[in-house]
Amino acid sequence: MEAFLASNPYFSAGFGLIGVGAGLSLLRTGSIHAVDLIRRRMLVSVEISSKDPAYSWFLAWVASTAAAAQEQRSSSLLARMLLNRNNLSLETTFRPAFATLNKSTSINDSGSDSGSRKRSPAQFSLIPAPGRHMLKHNSTYLLVDRTRQQSMLDLKTGTPWESVTITTLARDRGVLLEILEDAKTRALEEVDGKTVVYVSYGHEWRPFGAPRAKRPLESVVLDTGVREAVVSDLERFLAATAWYRDRGIPYRRGYLLYGPPGTGKTSFIQAVAGHLSYNICILNLSERGMTDDRLAHLLANTPPQSLLLLEDIDAAFIRRDAATDSKKEGFYSAVTFSGLLNALDGVAAAEERVVFMTTNHVDRLDAALIRPGRVDMRVYMGNAREDQARRMFERFYPQAAEGLAERFVSALRSAKRASESNGSDGSALGCSPAALQGHFTMFRDSAEDAVAHAKRVAGDEASTAMAAAGDDA
Repeated sequence: MEAFLASNPYFSAGFGLIGVGAGLSLLRTGSIHAVDLIRRRMLVSVEISSKDPAYSWFLAWVASTAAAAQEQRSSSLLARMLLNRNNLSLETTFRPAFATLNKSTSINDSGSDSGSRKRSPAQFSLIPAPGRHMLKHNSTYLLVDRTRQQSMLDLKTGTPWESVTITTLARDRGVLLEILEDAKTRALEEVDGKTVVYVSYGHEWRPFGAPRAKRPLESVVLDTGVREAVVSDLERFLAATAWYRDRGIPYRRGYLLYGPPGTGKTSFIQAVAGHLSYNICILNLSERGMTDDRLAHLLANTPPQSLLLLEDIDAAFIRRDAATDSKKEGFYSAVTFSGLLNALDGVAAAEERVVFMTTNHVDRLDAALIRPGRVDMRVYMGNAREDQARRMFERFYPQAAEGLAERFVSALRSAKRASESNGSDGSALGCSPAALQGHFTMFRDSAEDAVAHAKRVAGDEASTAMAAAGDDA
């Protein structure tokens, strides 16, 4: 063969080398296509972008399972080398201060920690840094490729665009869904029994702070029948999806809570959300940069199972012409009155939505804003009545001696007559539930002291009312 090639004039002239090069090129191209075919047949990949909620769920799942995986060391040297993850990123989270106190830790009267060692609210988590990582879930090996695009930024947050690609054998594609389900379950367990508060950030909703513990519905003491009426109406609405659909009625419900400050409007909404296992979306209409388009987009894309809260709606719009009066204090957004009305129940308004509005001055609201269809139920929440104050006293002092609650109500009644702070409602005591709660908190260690200083509540409320009247004037 060598003699033939050496004596062949064409091969000696260089055509042989050309043929060998062409053959090697075909072999290289064929091997690339073969490897790609085998990869497509034998491997399966899932890409998760940083905009997807599952992105943070998966990284948290990796961080939580890393310690357990580190303990389960494989006897194979190759496996130990592959699973050795040294390229990590640090993620720091903070817990509320009260959550760091254990049962053996107490706070003395001076406010100092009487425990042997203060626990820091900071928690550190190690998650895979950008790059390739090998993971093992049960008996399945996974290749995790976390990429960060420095040239691509999220225009809303300014953070680099990231994605995670998970690759495993095609026969183990079910493991990917199993991992994602496990990651979702662990993420939801973090907020189980809590209320997540969302605020608008650009054109999207984002959690604001740490999830809050659910507030018990019984912790908000309202006038007799008020709490039951709102909760019953809301539960009937949530259970009537088919009824609304069959009759072609927009599946929306609006509530207006109005009354003096400190009467528990916002607290009641938080308690209702906890009772229904719903979250809360707070929307500030006076926010700089808010426009009609952005408002409509936010209202149409609220997170599922969330109550939309528009606090102090009177501060955003007083009357139709107030939206265009840039000289009046507080009107900094570009939201028009018609834009708000259309976002609430216009053609493009979203369904399956519950809106709560609060105001201290219902007389300042335009009739078009609070007409039926936009506000389906109006609830007045006024100053504490006698029965309301009595129930609050009994809730704060369950072990108090019999008759103390009645003595406390009698003291408030006497203070009300002396200060003449009562309005036209003879059953109101002239003090807000917030003032009563602050009074009970101050004297939380002694029900007798709370009764002895009951007149302070009416006095403080009278001073506050006079100051508020002066400001309105």
